[in-house]
Amino acid sequence: MQNGPAVRRRKLGAELRTLRTEAGLTSGEAARLVGWHQSKVSRIETGASGVKSADVRLLLDAYGVTDGELRDLLMVLAGSDDVAGRHHWWHAYRGVLPHTYRDFISLESQASGMRTLETSVVPGLLQTPEYARAVTRAAVNGRDDAEERLAALVEVRLARQDVLRSDPPLELTAVLDEAVLRREVGGPDVMARQLERLMDAARLPQVRLQVLPFAAGAHIGITGPFVIFSFPSTSDLDVVVLDHLTSSLYLERKEDLQAYSEAFNNLQIHALSPEDSLEYIAGIGDGA
Repeated sequence: MQNGPAVRRRKLGAELRTLRTEAGLTSGEAARLVGWHQSKVSRIETGASGVKSADVRLLLDAYGVTDGELRDLLMVLAGSDDVAGRHHWWHAYRGVLPHTYRDFISLESQASGMRTLETSVVPGLLQTPEYARAVTRAAVNGRDDAEERLAALVEVRLARQDVLRSDPPLELTAVLDEAVLRREVGGPDVMARQLERLMDAARLPQVRLQVLPFAAGAHIGITGPFVIFSFPSTSDLDVVVLDHLTSSLYLERKEDLQAYSEAFNNLQIHALSPEDSLEYIAGIGDGA
């Protein structure tokens, strides 16, 4: 288990090594093409050292990589705040967002798919402004700058939702424990509007929503929520994110990805179908 930056370095290095091999180059030949020492290429490929965005561009040019989506993703992994001439919107919130949250948003912005199990709260991408404010307020309460920080974090939460409206949109598959729907966040009126938002989202073609009812009993996800990001260019960049109170952990090993993917598939089997889930949410909203 590693934090975000370490995962990004390892994944970036592994992908650059693959691209170099596909280009038919040794590490020494690649180094000569860009005017470096061979050891620098090796350190980058093993994730032993960080790499500047400009250096990644040099390597991609040397390897003849023209795939725009792949180049953008690798630039994100390199920590670039500017991809294809577009300044990342979350850069304006650097003073508010911790590194782990910025890493999460950068991965979310480039992912093609997101599978998430939520056991306590509605996924951030599906929250109403009022619900987002109530959840965030609970997290920042007691801070001297609570109100200012609250406003900024809610803005970020809502801005993140643009990935569902992008072209192409993020494909979101969410399994929600029934507790998510029953926990009255922000009061009955806020919760009623949030349930309506979930029903509207469930009808979108890019969203698949399933409810795991209490009647399902103990399940494999009872130990906590998780997110699996998938990327358009290569599955080798997929990553699992486990969120904790003060930090996030990123799992990148193939064994971890397989275990969590199998766990998510198992949860989907035990959850209600998307159609039945929509009906179930409506019933809770009606007070059933």
